[in-house]
Amino acid sequence: MNLGLDRRTVLLTGATGGIGTAVARAYAGQGARLALGYAHRADEARQLAAELGGDDRAFAVRLRIDEPDSTEAAVAAATARWGGVDVLVAGAMMPGGLRPPTARFEELPPEEWARFVADNTAHTLRTVQLVLPAMRRSGWGRVVLLSSVVARIGKPGREFYGAVKGGLHGLVRSLVWDLRDTGILVNTVSPGLTLTPAVAAALPPGRRAGEEEATPTGRLSTPDDIAAAVLFLGSAANGNITGEDLAVAGGR
Repeated sequence: MNLGLDRRTVLLTGATGGIGTAVARAYAGQGARLALGYAHRADEARQLAAELGGDDRAFAVRLRIDEPDSTEAAVAAATARWGGVDVLVAGAMMPGGLRPPTARFEELPPEEWARFVADNTAHTLRTVQLVLPAMRRSGWGRVVLLSSVVARIGKPGREFYGAVKGGLHGLVRSLVWDLRDTGILVNTVSPGLTLTPAVAAALPPGRRAGEEEATPTGRLSTPDDIAAAVLFLGSAANGNITGEDLAVAGGR
């Protein structure tokens, strides 16, 4: 199947995470050009860019959620190099949002969660705003936002995280109306517990076995599973799916 991504420009935020790296490799394998957004791990981002071809194929660009100017600079850099962003895959997220098990929801003061909610939400909204003008001009674009199954099924202690991730669903459901007849499709992908290298190293064997037993497919998703879903929704193979959320969680 021709995914129509040869020499399309992809801006990927959170490129140095386990899922982000798999997504980058998936798009590069289809001939796309990648702007790899990173917050802290500059060396990893540069190594990934070199692996994916470097120079005319991929480059690393600093993009921090808590520094709005860096988001604008990243979009400007991709535009200056390749004329605009055709595909946005937004996976970056400031860590946090976990309520301590010893505290009730109403006991957490705003200083422990307000910035997490505000910065993460504002960053995604602004990044989408910045890439849309070029997509409108070209009459084609794809936006894929990384959400979480937590927004669907909930999880103890994840109220603030769920609020941020659930907000992405609300964004795409409403944005489709502003983007009608533009050729731009916007969706979310919601991973479940995913065996990134960090998760695989930290997950106790007993916990992993229990999670797999509770999953209809009998296994946890891998970063490549998530990347495949993101690649499809962010390609020309997706012709008319928009405003949707796709869970990649083995049926959970």
